[in-house]
Amino acid sequence: MARKLRIEFEGAIYHVLNRGNYRRDLFTNAGEAQAFVGALREAVKLYGWRLHAYVVMRNHYHLALQTPEPNLKDGMHWLQSTFATRFNRLHGERGHLFQGRYQALLVENDASLGRLVNYIHLNPVRAGIISAEQVAVFRWSSLRALVGGERFAGLEAGAWLRAAGLTDDTEGWTTYVQRLRELAGRPEEQERLGFGAMSRGWAIGTEAWRRAVAKDHSSLALTPGLSANEARALREARWQTTLADALATAGRSPDDLRTSNRSAPWKLELALAVRETCGASLAWLGVNMNLGSADAARSLLSRQRNQRKI
Repeated sequence: MARKLRIEFEGAIYHVLNRGNYRRDLFTNAGEAQAFVGALREAVKLYGWRLHAYVVMRNHYHLALQTPEPNLKDGMHWLQSTFATRFNRLHGERGHLFQGRYQALLVENDASLGRLVNYIHLNPVRAGIISAEQVAVFRWSSLRALVGGERFAGLEAGAWLRAAGLTDDTEGWTTYVQRLRELAGRPEEQERLGFGAMSRGWAIGTEAWRRAVAKDHSSLALTPGLSANEARALREARWQTTLADALATAGRSPDDLRTSNRSAPWKLELALAVRETCGASLAWLGVNMNLGSADAARSLLSRQRNQRKI
């Protein structure tokens, strides 16, 4: 199987996560969790990462990290293989520990990073392992290390604290923990902040930013090494950018797509242009250009092509 490609560049921020192979529990005792955190600390030092948050659950982990150098792939290979070697040696086992390599979602900026950090720190609460009042003392979370003064080199909180209007001192941490406890009891606010999408797709950020990244890295959308979900998300972001550019050139708006007749010649010409430029699927054009089903879009565009010949 082809290895997944990663979008890597200097200063990139990622949400990295992975699960135990076959969803097996990996971190069932303190020794296993400590071994992973220890390997993580080493990886942060070896690869010069900035680690903004982490949590180790029973069968998976979450990391929010930044790569000053574009070395996510190399660092994650070292981290997972090193931990796997130590785990297997400890238990006298062999074989793969993790479900695939890992997921790595790009993160837009410090504001998006702040929401991700909250999501990571609340993971044990949302999973029902601890109460909201215990969120700052969960042993295998960066929050305990940060609040308790146990942080290690490379574990940083300045960027996302500043984005939240807080300072890296006792007062700032007291306020942050209180906000986190309040957020734990507000599922509707968690949904508004995008918690449901923090572990899906390929990026965390605004639609405009995702389009720009997809455009800059459009060649990856055609690479078989990407997972199906990642490839689809990148393709659709590129299609959306192409459509937005075409609308602007034509002096039209998304509202025009929604309110105009499906068979409007200008709309069909626009759809043909988008399809010919970036290969957008008929199903996607049907939904995003209000053309109906894939079969309806096919029929309308075929008719429009025939009109060109008359």
